[in-house]
Amino acid sequence: MPRLKIAIGAYGLTRPLLDGRVPLGRLDLEFVHVEPITAAMRRMVRGLEFDVCEMALTTYVCARAHGKRFTALPIFLVRAFHHGAIHINTDAGIAHPKDLEGRRVGVNRGYTVTTGLWARSVLQRQYGVDLRKITWVLSGDEHVAEYRPPANVVPIPAGRKMAEMVVSGELAGAIGVEIDAPNVRPLIANAAEAGFDALRDHGHYPINHLVVVKDELLAAHPELGPAVFEAFAESKRRYVERLRSGGIDKPTAVDDMHRRVMAITGADPLPYGIEPNRRMLEEAVASAAAQGIIERTVALESLFPANTHALIA
Repeated sequence: MPRLKIAIGAYGLTRPLLDGRVPLGRLDLEFVHVEPITAAMRRMVRGLEFDVCEMALTTYVCARAHGKRFTALPIFLVRAFHHGAIHINTDAGIAHPKDLEGRRVGVNRGYTVTTGLWARSVLQRQYGVDLRKITWVLSGDEHVAEYRPPANVVPIPAGRKMAEMVVSGELAGAIGVEIDAPNVRPLIANAAEAGFDALRDHGHYPINHLVVVKDELLAAHPELGPAVFEAFAESKRRYVERLRSGGIDKPTAVDDMHRRVMAITGADPLPYGIEPNRRMLEEAVASAAAQGIIERTVALESLFPANTHALIA
């Protein structure tokens, strides 16, 4: 197989791979450091710059709808809860999430950002918010340049900063913006616990990032998808074993989240493969269609190579 130029973030579950501790077999990987990793995603979408690349889930679904020449493997590098991603101006008269209807709400960067997708899904599915009745104000553009958002999605006025517009009340709130001001608070109280409650009650455990590979390489080397999957799976297994054994000396907030998920579910907190993640993948695709990110839902199996459909790790 050829030498593969690969861009992924350095996480607990990828470090064994990045550090060379994972046997690669026939794989020959050239790791390219890109900070932040979202910059690599943009470069992959717009220029196919890497052979293998970490990619935000919603960006991938949107990119596929616009004919981008790469395909995802069911390797899910980043997961997070998004109940705490929504902040509001306390003077805006918002007592319940449905009070956002009829208001202008900011979204950090583009409408297709995965945090935005999941936060809006929480509003719609758990709190009954009609997303069509909100005007979404964006602070940036989309990775997929060809994408055109729905009519209720508009750009921020030139020269304005989203945090300042929330503080002033010009926006009722915003998704994905850190704001330190006395009149701004999270929309959902005890957001971290609300996320774990959603996991416990509904199996809600959002996927943020996966891994994509150029289509031309998958076509030329059919064994490549399973080989990359297994290398990432072995790296993840080593990380999860350290979580289980208490072998992480200075756990991060992400490590603590994974431990909490493991305690709630009694299972691997980072499962790879379609079947263990079918529920959240189907929700992501359905939400992308409902929110106008793609025109219609697609079958999950169409998003991954056929020879990876049965893989689980």
